[in-house]
Amino acid sequence: MAGLKFNVVITLIMTISLSTINESWAARHLLQASQPGLPTIPPLPKATLPPLPTMPNLPAATLPPLPTMPNLPTATLPPLPSTPLPPSLPKPTLPPIPATVPTFPKAALPPLPAIPSIPTSMPSFPNFFSPPPSN
Repeated sequence: MAGLKFNVVITLIMTISLSTINESWAARHLLQASQPGLPTIPPLPKATLPPLPTMPNLPAATLPPLPTMPNLPTATLPPLPSTPLPPSLPKPTLPPIPATVPTFPKAALPPLPAIPSIPTSMPSFPNFFSPPPSN
């Protein structure tokens, strides 16, 4: 069975290598051959178009005149009432700014849990590739 697979692989490799040789010869032949000249394209005849028809003169539409805008009465507003302002407003009294910042009670936090250590040494694996011990 293994011999059959080997023969198929060898045949496939030989087929690919021989086909690439023929392709390279064909490509070299195409590169060395002279290029044929491009054919000349005959000139196309000019198309003559008929003249465009003229626009007929249409009668102008007579529209009635727009109505005039009526005059609207102008609105008169009553005068605004005048309110007397006090001559000067009293100055507000503000509480004094404290000199020291008050202290806040400290919150008791639980202790942080311990972080487990990560092993850095590689564990040893049994050596499967060594021969078994001799008796």
